[in-house]
Amino acid sequence: MENSELLKLIGRSEPLFIEDLESCGARLSAAVAEGRFLVIGGAGSIGSAVVRELFVRSPRVLHVIDISENNLAELVRGIRSSMGYIAGDFATYCFDVLGREFDAFIHTQLAAGGGYDYVLNFSALKHVRSEKDPFTLMRMINVNIFATLRTLRAAAECGARKFFCVSTDKAANPVNMMGASKRVMEMMLARDGGSPPVSTARFANVAFSDGSLPHSWRVRIQNRQPLSAPNDVRRYFVTDTEGAILCLFSMLLGENRDIFFPRLSPRLHLMTFADICERYVRSLGLEPVVCESEDEARKRTLELTQKKQWPCYFFRSDTTGEKDFEEFYTNSESVDWNRFTEIGIVKNDQRVDADGLQEFEARIRRLQSAGRWTRQDLVDLFHQIVPDFGHKETGRYLDNRM
Repeated sequence: MENSELLKLIGRSEPLFIEDLESCGARLSAAVAEGRFLVIGGAGSIGSAVVRELFVRSPRVLHVIDISENNLAELVRGIRSSMGYIAGDFATYCFDVLGREFDAFIHTQLAAGGGYDYVLNFSALKHVRSEKDPFTLMRMINVNIFATLRTLRAAAECGARKFFCVSTDKAANPVNMMGASKRVMEMMLARDGGSPPVSTARFANVAFSDGSLPHSWRVRIQNRQPLSAPNDVRRYFVTDTEGAILCLFSMLLGENRDIFFPRLSPRLHLMTFADICERYVRSLGLEPVVCESEDEARKRTLELTQKKQWPCYFFRSDTTGEKDFEEFYTNSESVDWNRFTEIGIVKNDQRVDADGLQEFEARIRRLQSAGRWTRQDLVDLFHQIVPDFGHKETGRYLDNRM
């Protein structure tokens, strides 16, 4: 999908960060051209967008790690087909940073005289549906929190100038375990940051990114299936390129413990999923037909698609962890509004409860060692460590939705 078409779907005519790129773009490009980069989780939607933004600026070294062999292959094919080659060392690797392969990889790079100036971590379990069972939830804690700490230690071992890890807007006043896990990650980075310095970014939904609800509409259309979306959940949407640019600003221009986020403006406003769904259907030359139930939408698919119409079921959200609206910072956080035009910066407080974080980690490790835990065990631990955690439990999950 062309960027201009994507912007129309999310209610905009211009991309974000135009003014800041005009004033700082040359500085960003110069820093990339001189740098050696390790991108972890670099084959996902936002990770691959960052890899492309780095590649086009010709870094000295660009190494990418991801657990998805297929996504890595497609990343390389896409880059070769659109941008070709660079003089620097570009390579991809397929393994899990939680495994022994990661340690061996870092040691091999250092033994060969390598190392990295910048280490970026995009590995994450990002879906609210990840908290539906205790096993997936524990995996989310391992990936979002402990893998981040592991990659931070690797960055220190490599002598990196900076460590960057992507966060989420859902970490501000979290209502779900995914957001809470990212808030704990931010707290631990505030505790441990300094050698190397760390920075993060909170940004909105990346429109039509892999695994997102809008991306699923593409698949439903291909498979001639009805579309569904909540009509009461409002979100900010950015393109993958805009998300990547925000990450570059944070990584290259952010100070220790900074959390970058897009400032609200006429170019960035809340939209419902239902509104974007209708826009998307019309962009395909089809007319959305709103159905009263999932069953009606399924039954009318053949009839409507033959008339260049498409069945859509819109509903009020009732699933666990769904926040009605998004926010990028809380009233208790200090925000720098002056450094950039379209970017705000949360000054992440380093005065975190270090003893509480240590106890949180120890109790998680004990549960893992015992090999037995419940979902409530984990929810209770997050309530103890995240002061503003307003967990929204309804007993229903996204697996109960079309």
